[in-house]
Amino acid sequence: MIWEKAGKIRCIRTPSGQRRFPRSEILRLLGEALPSGRRAVLYARVSSAKQAGAGNLERQRQRLEEHCRARGYEVVAVIAEQGSGLNEKRKGLARLFKMAREGQMDLVVVEFKDRLARFGFSYIERYLNAFGVKVEVVNGDEAKSPQEELVQDMLSILTVFSARLYGSRSKEFRQRVREAMTDAAEAKKTRRHGDNPGPDIPG
Repeated sequence: MIWEKAGKIRCIRTPSGQRRFPRSEILRLLGEALPSGRRAVLYARVSSAKQAGAGNLERQRQRLEEHCRARGYEVVAVIAEQGSGLNEKRKGLARLFKMAREGQMDLVVVEFKDRLARFGFSYIERYLNAFGVKVEVVNGDEAKSPQEELVQDMLSILTVFSARLYGSRSKEFRQRVREAMTDAAEAKKTRRHGDNPGPDIPG
């Protein structure tokens, strides 16, 4: 692009070589005011209906709101959903992407990285960055031993492959396995933190 080569507009290159022009650059060329950079969308997620019913989703949302108030962010939307972090077709995640494409926010605030995705967080972050949206992780990564990380990853992968292998016939069985895994994780975190502030294990 001529303007890019002349240094008149800055673009971001995707891994595939495509150009992405930040909204801030478009507004600058149009002579419009730039956003404040403090419009935040909160994204909260739990894996199971049991967790949501126990109030974990609501408490997660409240902690994110407190974080934003303390930093003076303008909360423009709250996306709270129940679903596996391995499911890339979550409605809430799709809404988040749409808002980023339409320039409706400046940053996404999540409590832990795995609230956005169990795997592939960096790809989601890069996609959002292409639209000028930053991802702010409140608590970073929870400290885990190499053994704990391996077990968590193996359980997540096992859940995905069992779903593909057995389909709907094993839906009830998989649900029981997930709930058992969730209960074990919740019990462990309750002993550690008191009120489950960290990520849940199964999805």
